[in-house]
Amino acid sequence: MNTFSTFKFTPVMVVIAVSLVLAGCIKPIEAPQAEGNPRPGLIFVDYRNLNGGDDGVALIDLDPESDDFGKIIQRYDIGKGVLTHHLYWNRDQTKLYNTALGASMLYEIALEKDETGTPHIAQITPIDVQGNLVGEDIYFTEDGSRYYVTFMGGKGGEKDGSVGVFDAATNQLREVITAPAPADPAAGEPFILWPHGISANEDLGLLMVTSSLKPDGKAVGNTVTAVDMNTHQPVKTYLIGDTWDELSFPMEVLLLRDDLPPYALVTTVEGGDIWVAPYDEQTKTFGEFVKQVEGDDAGLGVALEFYIHTDQAGQRELYVTFAQPGVINVYSLEDLPKLTLKRTLPADAGAHHMVFFATRSGREVVLVQNNLLNLEGLNSGTLMAVDIHTGEVLKTLDMPAAYGLLPESVEWAYGNSFDVHH
Repeated sequence: MNTFSTFKFTPVMVVIAVSLVLAGCIKPIEAPQAEGNPRPGLIFVDYRNLNGGDDGVALIDLDPESDDFGKIIQRYDIGKGVLTHHLYWNRDQTKLYNTALGASMLYEIALEKDETGTPHIAQITPIDVQGNLVGEDIYFTEDGSRYYVTFMGGKGGEKDGSVGVFDAATNQLREVITAPAPADPAAGEPFILWPHGISANEDLGLLMVTSSLKPDGKAVGNTVTAVDMNTHQPVKTYLIGDTWDELSFPMEVLLLRDDLPPYALVTTVEGGDIWVAPYDEQTKTFGEFVKQVEGDDAGLGVALEFYIHTDQAGQRELYVTFAQPGVINVYSLEDLPKLTLKRTLPADAGAHHMVFFATRSGREVVLVQNNLLNLEGLNSGTLMAVDIHTGEVLKTLDMPAAYGLLPESVEWAYGNSFDVHH
């Protein structure tokens, strides 16, 4: 079995004061359109400084057909030890947010466009998270009124973790959802422990978070917990594993929604598996999670991110990154709960986040970021542009070699490049 425990994890639990130089008047970026972007391969990239300098966010041209491929258009340093972690557009794609493992844990990135229509970072502002630690994933509600953030460290307790509920207009933290872990996790009492992944199906009124990793790296979880989105009360905690002794280390969760059947999908670090549970309309809860993808059987490990993408021909597919050895598996959504593998695309060790876009000539590519927290063997540090149909690697940027920076996350400069992520 693949084991994550062999890798060294460096926790970030100390809040670092960050001095930000703020720009003047900010014009909000307009909601993006897929067509007509002046430079379609512009990507925002979270980076870790490998030379002891500041971490931050860069805007990089990663269109493999561009003469400027790999060129940093703008670099915005935030501070040392910030460890920018995940980039997210809000619901109407007018604001960009960034979680972080250190410093202020959560930031808003204000953007403005130049005369060519190219977006740039105008300022990055820390958001008051009221002492919650280790910012991870975000879910924005469909009505645009609020967003939920998982904090893997909670308030720093031995068995902790929290979900913050923020006002989307003001960025004020309105509520913190917690549920202490019981002495016996198998007793049936719902709990929230070291939450990382988050997803929701608002038609069902349910939010779900994973129990992943204790921030000091000394323990992992094996559950996901459903939360009532109206009351913010935990409803049920589900085992992700065959027994309670099996520490599967769930990473991300995806609640299928809209016109897809309401299944819940979970990736695990241990084993590199994907587990799936059906929704029961009678009980209004999800059923038992069953392993539908066995990573070990395919020589895969450390299953990470879910993305649903529709190509130019209208084909909708599920993309999943596997950090070991570094690939993207593309699955059909037609045979649920079974996940039928359609093809495997190449990546590098640490395959993690993705961005989808069409090049200047219209070629459909996925840009994959290959690094998981600078863990040995999972930190190639490359950004690869891959044809989503043929699997041809079109171009690769080695960020550590080129800039002394390690990419932590990526997002398209013009808004969400996917149908669903988490």
